[in-house]
Amino acid sequence: MIRSTIRLVLSPEKEDEVQQILQSLVERIRAEAGCQGCSIYKDTGKAHTIIFEEFWRSEEDLQRHLKSNEYHKVLLAMEIGIEPPGIRFDTVTSTRGVETIKKARTNKRGCNQ
Repeated sequence: MIRSTIRLVLSPEKEDEVQQILQSLVERIRAEAGCQGCSIYKDTGKAHTIIFEEFWRSEEDLQRHLKSNEYHKVLLAMEIGIEPPGIRFDTVTSTRGVETIKKARTNKRGCNQ
């Protein structure tokens, strides 16, 4: 799986506009072959910052998406930022859930609790 993360810092005047542009794309991107998730978040640690996150099943799915009309609109939204966007593509090799917390919490050896 590949996680795409785009961090956009915007002027206060453009924040709502960019959020609306990206929000209008979310459902269409989620419907693309290989998309396993697409979401928008506000960064509570830095004012006027939006995080746009996508999850792709494979490199081929991501590459197809990067060539799509929807991604062209994402690129246009990036140009509105007041700082260069932070862009990351992370390859996720494994995913775990609550069992990881349970295992850590029941194995108390070597921990200060």
